[in-house]
Amino acid sequence: MSTPRPTPLHDVHSAHGARLTDFAGWHMPLKYTSELAEHEAVRTTAGLFDLSHMGEIRLYGPQAGAALDHALVGRLSAIAVGRAKYSLLCDESGGILDDLVTYRLDEDEYLVIANASNTAVVLEALTARVQDFDVEITDETAQTALLAVQGPASQAIVQQLVGTDEERAAIAGLRYYACMPAQLAGLTVLLARTGYTGEDGFEVYIGADQAVPLWQALQSATEAAGGRLAGLACRDTLRLEAGMPLYGNELSLQTTPYAAGLGRVVQLGKPFVGQEALAQAAEKTPERVLTGLTGTGRRAARAGHPVLNAAGQTVGVITSGALSPTLGHPIALAYIDPAAIDPTGEGQSLQVDVRGTLLPFDVTPYPFYKRS
Repeated sequence: MSTPRPTPLHDVHSAHGARLTDFAGWHMPLKYTSELAEHEAVRTTAGLFDLSHMGEIRLYGPQAGAALDHALVGRLSAIAVGRAKYSLLCDESGGILDDLVTYRLDEDEYLVIANASNTAVVLEALTARVQDFDVEITDETAQTALLAVQGPASQAIVQQLVGTDEERAAIAGLRYYACMPAQLAGLTVLLARTGYTGEDGFEVYIGADQAVPLWQALQSATEAAGGRLAGLACRDTLRLEAGMPLYGNELSLQTTPYAAGLGRVVQLGKPFVGQEALAQAAEKTPERVLTGLTGTGRRAARAGHPVLNAAGQTVGVITSGALSPTLGHPIALAYIDPAAIDPTGEGQSLQVDVRGTLLPFDVTPYPFYKRS
């Protein structure tokens, strides 16, 4: 069994008492103190995350946009310089290899962000798919650190690390799903605003050798604002409240974008790998659809728990579930047979088998939480 890779901030996490865990082959902070306290900090002030396990793959060349149009289900060539787009990498049968955020850094330059568990798969697939295009591809994961400040105080925190009103105004003006080069604490970074928590937030890409001083500056500003260091445990409950899918739970090779409620990101009007299969899938009702569920009490449904109808027949399975720290009741995402769901998609009662006990859950639109 291979040893988990440390991020450039491993020693910092250890020094602050983080509980570390093996996640997707990386040694990552699960939590520092309490995942509930860290979750609440992100909802009320801010949390500082190390996300250096994510993959960074750069494509550059005259046909970089066309190459990504061919490789992904979206039209990446259409996004403006300085903007980002959420898209999917699918196989020939329409199954999802990974969900990705792609930044357009320049006319002929893109940065693709892959999930940690899928970085090698994404790199291999992209390399194969772009070989007939005038484009170069490089894996910059090992040379890159990714830090994220998430929460309502995140803008003010990031602004503390610049020295001029012009820079502070540029940070305030950075739009959602956009990026820009910046100087934070005197360090050159790529600053983005594409949060995964349901709150406002910034992602900061920097060379791995400069990660520690940037973290120290962000930590000081975050804690001064009343925020906390935050780990992967609260990141999972935050993204679930925000109704955001997780690869390996809601997304997989056995899942099409239409089943996952992501048909909107598929651009069938252009050729791409998996287009034929997805064009056919678009004409059919999926055998299962991703559905939100809410319960009462304090017992949460967990991934793998069966979902049953009123007659006791199994009609689905939970993919993610938790007792929502913000809402105070159980929430879950599940794949369910669409024939078992009322067409309105809301208010219908189902049951979840939680370790032998049938608990009532109501079909509920997601996201479960939206910031005011």
